[in-house]
Amino acid sequence: MRAGLFSEDSITRRVNRENILLLGGGRALLMQLAHPKVAAGVDEHSDFRTHPIRRLRRTIRMTMAIVFGDRETALAAARGVNQVHTKVQGPTYDARDPDLLLWVYATLADTALVTYETFVKRLLPDERELFHEEFTLLGELLGIPNGRFPGSAREFDEYLEAMVSNGPVRVDDRARELAAQVMHPRVGLMSGPVMLPLNVVTTGLLTPALREQYGLPWGRAQQRAYKLAVVVVPRLIALTPPLLRVWPLPGRSLVFTPSGRATTTS
Repeated sequence: MRAGLFSEDSITRRVNRENILLLGGGRALLMQLAHPKVAAGVDEHSDFRTHPIRRLRRTIRMTMAIVFGDRETALAAARGVNQVHTKVQGPTYDARDPDLLLWVYATLADTALVTYETFVKRLLPDERELFHEEFTLLGELLGIPNGRFPGSAREFDEYLEAMVSNGPVRVDDRARELAAQVMHPRVGLMSGPVMLPLNVVTTGLLTPALREQYGLPWGRAQQRAYKLAVVVVPRLIALTPPLLRVWPLPGRSLVFTPSGRATTTS
């Protein structure tokens, strides 16, 4: 097995290996779009309005490649993202801006932790600190200077709070339009009523401030459904065998083929 950037027993791999983290994908996207400059870049330089799931798929592939791939795979994935970012520029934004990169990185790190602790298990304080310490490597590969990261888990939480409460993160009309594509994507059989449980989870995982800014429904019915999911899903996960619960399985490296498809090697 070829060595990667993260060790097999790292907290970063333990958290990101859980397939249930896919439930947090919508939350991460909505958090990113809540920054007007990020939303503008996404809207003007991608097909997000017609294929919103593609951005989520690309983000997942990038994260999995860096976290679970061998060193060559991880570095190649980071280079690919950075090359794309050189073309994403507008009158008010530049995808290479460390402030924008830090916000996008923070949405991924925070969503991974929130989703893991909601549906798998709570982390100990020292485990949270270690996760933030380790995961900054992903941010550095994507162009964030080392000195720009919050210095601790507490400072990270304070950064998120400040960005929403009195910072540049404000849900505007463009973000709401793009969010509608996230919550109601055109994905054939997955549209309509089938999306409702996922929407409830996405809404429930969001912070109250962003949930309110997006104007997402959060009445008694939604709250009851979310509370039920928080109780039932962890119990199901605890009974699920590793073959179905996590990917890639421990002891296997992740590699990407030239076509972008992921596979594992021993």
